[in-house]
Amino acid sequence: MNPVEIIRKKRNGEELNKIEMQFIILGYTKGKIPDYQFASFLMAVYLKGMSVKETAIFTEVMLYSGEVIDLKKIDGVKIDKHSTGGVGDKTSLILAPIVAAAGVKVPMISGRGLGHTGGTLDKLESIPGFRTDLSLAEYKNVIKKCGAVLIGQTASIAPADKKIYALRDVTATVESIPLITASIMSKKLAEGIDGLILDVKTGNGAFMQSYSDSKKLALSLMNTAKSFDKKVVAFITDMNQPLGKYIGNWFEIYESIKVLQGEWIDDLCELSFTLSGAMIFLGGKAKSIEDGYEKSIELVKNGKAFDKFVEIVKLQKGDTSFIFDTSKYPKSKYSLKIKSNAAGFVNNINTYEIGVAAIELGAGRFTKEDVIDHKAGIIFHKKLQDKIEQDEVLAEIFTDKKNVLKDVESRIKNAISVSNKKGKKEKIIKEVLN
Repeated sequence: MNPVEIIRKKRNGEELNKIEMQFIILGYTKGKIPDYQFASFLMAVYLKGMSVKETAIFTEVMLYSGEVIDLKKIDGVKIDKHSTGGVGDKTSLILAPIVAAAGVKVPMISGRGLGHTGGTLDKLESIPGFRTDLSLAEYKNVIKKCGAVLIGQTASIAPADKKIYALRDVTATVESIPLITASIMSKKLAEGIDGLILDVKTGNGAFMQSYSDSKKLALSLMNTAKSFDKKVVAFITDMNQPLGKYIGNWFEIYESIKVLQGEWIDDLCELSFTLSGAMIFLGGKAKSIEDGYEKSIELVKNGKAFDKFVEIVKLQKGDTSFIFDTSKYPKSKYSLKIKSNAAGFVNNINTYEIGVAAIELGAGRFTKEDVIDHKAGIIFHKKLQDKIEQDEVLAEIFTDKKNVLKDVESRIKNAISVSNKKGKKEKIIKEVLN
């Protein structure tokens, strides 16, 4: 088989079959097809797209390029959640213990920060000692013991994805919906799940900023999950402002602890409990998503969700003393209160810029080599349509890098617009697809 013919066929918008897909993907993964040819193939996919069938085949080939975890010997239904990422998106930290406490297994393979968005692994690793690099035997042991586990992608899971993603990153082909779908689903299906909840963000802080693109991605992910006979529900959710109040790795752990201990934070709780409710429903422990939502609130109120979070941290070697006493955590050398230049109502937040500001403070990476400062971050005090007075505190920033304070202050101030007229409050959950 000739890679040039496969590239030409896709360039002309024709559908590839499984043998052709295996040849080009596995050939590249094994080093038999060079970067320049596979880059051409990726660009052809980016420009011409893929059918639902092709996307499922692409996913299957990437999935079986490595190990698929078998959790059949562990009792219970296994349900995971995938979010396309955003600023302050800490829902995994909240819903995993809630869903496990409800009796549904949660095998979660998570990612690191990507671009302006934070990563669940980086947040978990801000807990001293917490291990996200468990072996597959350890992964199975933790989920068997407590019902939930959160680790990073191992070398044996979807190795084709790791190599292909690195090439997509440098060939301007990241934003292709079929390629995004195959990348996400090959890793999720490798976990050994029975069902999946999808949280696809839309808005100025999302990876997919337009509603139509977000919906296309949600449908593509759903179609692929269904082609593998997995139960699936997708939510399109708002990312036109940070989720919750805290942004940054330890800060997001802190806010998640507060929620699990019963504090109500409107947007964060509504989204987290809806997603956990949907997972509990797919796991057969609730009659509906709404019933699962109520069960989630009850599991927080009775303390079982928080106890489960402590159990997960302990089993993954984290120091639970920091969970019980968050004041023990090291503090940043510098902090600054950012005040509003005008009075009125907050009518726009450039969420992307807030995410970049957090990276500047040390909470994320601009390059692969950057070291994350887990205690750096932002407390964001205002939401869209909130009333604000002149010189009222908008946000507080925390960092060990004194030289970035003024730049970050300017970035955050410029990211927020204040109007004299109050606008309409947007819903956090825009649409449910099932």
